[in-house]
Amino acid sequence: MTQQVQTATVPVESAGQRFDQVLAQLWPDFSRTRLQQWLKEGKVTLDGKIPRGKDKVWGGECIALAVEAALEDTEAIGWGPQELPVDVVYQDEQILVVNKAAGVVVHPGAGNRELTLVNALLHRFPELAKIPRAGIIHRLDKDTSGLLVVARSLAAHHGLVEQIQAREFEREYRAVVLGIMTAGGTVDAPINRHPVHRTRMAVSEGGRESVTHYRVMERFRIHTYIRLNLETGRTHQIRVHMAHVDHPLVGDPTYGGRLRLPRGASPELSETLRGFKRQALHAAALGLTHPKSGETLRWEAPVPDDMLNLLAKLREDNVAHGD
Repeated sequence: MTQQVQTATVPVESAGQRFDQVLAQLWPDFSRTRLQQWLKEGKVTLDGKIPRGKDKVWGGECIALAVEAALEDTEAIGWGPQELPVDVVYQDEQILVVNKAAGVVVHPGAGNRELTLVNALLHRFPELAKIPRAGIIHRLDKDTSGLLVVARSLAAHHGLVEQIQAREFEREYRAVVLGIMTAGGTVDAPINRHPVHRTRMAVSEGGRESVTHYRVMERFRIHTYIRLNLETGRTHQIRVHMAHVDHPLVGDPTYGGRLRLPRGASPELSETLRGFKRQALHAAALGLTHPKSGETLRWEAPVPDDMLNLLAKLREDNVAHGD
């Protein structure tokens, strides 16, 4: 088994926190259990010394982590390759950019051990078995389509994680929401696990900082087509934030509420809205700094056919009712 030392500097804003908490924040793609094990084994140092998990940090310290590269999250938990279609829109020796289809789970998990994006990537790019979480840096929900970046080396993985932590990624989405938005704005509301329904997230005072910016692109009779940019990347962030401001995503099975149809909607529009069984959300653009060359790169993925069809039916409804 090979090792590579990864380093990071404790952010000034982490002053006063426990070391093990900061360690988990700086290396979010390793499980807390694995990080704790490495800490006990002396594979983690703080300014050259072996710390305790409960030690306080004050910002500016250097953390060094000896990463075991081979088995972290693939062979050790049974992730395996499968020959499945995957839409790769960019690739070089350091990174991949993938356009994920709606309905595809990103990581294998309980109830989804196969047919995931990771299974497909491991078949096409076997070297990803040596990268934490098969190189996946950030996630999209199963029923959200669009762009993801994947690291092909440990150095690229570390560099991309640092960019996400520094909020340097550009992540732009398209969504169709319920209700007529009069203008764009920002939702700045912390998100945490729902206190009762543990598979859901919710806005909570004690949650993690979460910021979503949105702009109106097109208005319909009781719906709005919007562009969103993420400043943070919490689980279900856009879905939770839009529901929080009373504009849930069309088709969202978890946060969408009851189906609403425009008064006098055509049978075609009614059928389209009733049949739209996923959140109308697409990760349309992704921008980042290449972890090796330093070049600024940006990609776009076209809105998928099901959302285009929904938008077309909403436009027809506007015309039919003189809007």
